[in-house]
Amino acid sequence: MPLDIPTLLLTAAILLALLFTLTNGLHDASSVVATFISCGAATPGQAVILASLFELLGALFSGQAVANTIAGIGDLPGDLTILPVITTALLGATAWNIITWRFGLPSSSTHALVGGLIGAIWMAHGPSHILWGWQELLSPSHQLSGFAKIVVSLFVSPLIGFAAGFGFHKAGLFLLRNARFSQANRSIKQAQWFMAALLAFGHGGNDTQKTVGLIVAVLAATQLAPGAEPSFWVRCSAGLLMSAGMLFGGWSIMRTIGRGIYTIRPLHSLGSQVSAGGSVAVATWLGAPVSTTHVVVGSIAGVGSAEEFRMVNWRMGREILIAWLVTIPAAALAAAMMYMLLGTLMGG
Repeated sequence: MPLDIPTLLLTAAILLALLFTLTNGLHDASSVVATFISCGAATPGQAVILASLFELLGALFSGQAVANTIAGIGDLPGDLTILPVITTALLGATAWNIITWRFGLPSSSTHALVGGLIGAIWMAHGPSHILWGWQELLSPSHQLSGFAKIVVSLFVSPLIGFAAGFGFHKAGLFLLRNARFSQANRSIKQAQWFMAALLAFGHGGNDTQKTVGLIVAVLAATQLAPGAEPSFWVRCSAGLLMSAGMLFGGWSIMRTIGRGIYTIRPLHSLGSQVSAGGSVAVATWLGAPVSTTHVVVGSIAGVGSAEEFRMVNWRMGREILIAWLVTIPAAALAAAMMYMLLGTLMGG
């Protein structure tokens, strides 16, 4: 007996959500261990295994505040019409992730998913069904909601990472001014194991929530799993695939972040980890979706600037900024085209 279209779309949406999570692991999870490896604190194998474990733990015990923020980007229907929207949004976001991963560009999976949702919702229901949030932001209460909350979170978090990295490295240089080089480096490398685990936990908690929320939405729309609380299998699947993405690759992005911005030594790496890990943890608690890659990049630029501003590769920062600006519209356009193509195939 052939499957009907809603069943096919539901299956495609869930599989694409999991595939997107895998590409997210290739992209953003790679940034978690980039400085950890490049400064010599751990071998690539050690770093990836440690981070993969804590990525999974973060996915399982992270709550759902970020998932609620992503779901709040648009007025998504609670019936079967949500299926082509989510499916094509994930298609557009995944396609962009694969393209940028192929070229080793540290683009943001969060940007790609937000762009995919905007393009699909726009094509399906029009721009009025996107919760832009600009009026609420400009109102006397300055409430952050919808797309505005996501954009502010994505824009501010790398700046916070930069400022925290700058301040932490300045403090570290002062405190270690009379320390013996070899002994200090040994202690700093040991501390990085804990900080790498914390950063991986925060990334797993923040980023897996985005796709977990979409899976919950499509399951609820088909009445297969009513309610807003994600089941264990959904969280576990997302966490395992995020970890698998880190295990399978992302090495070109690791090289870009670990070596392409500043020459990383143990103190730089620790400062970056503390700054990025703290920023991502606070963002997850606040329900703010952030790009771990861009927070890490900001923190690396911060610790580098604190020591030698001229030695920071600002050209790489410019390329990442361009990717920041291009990703959302590119993923939105891709998702819109996918939605039109799907409509043609379905005879809509």
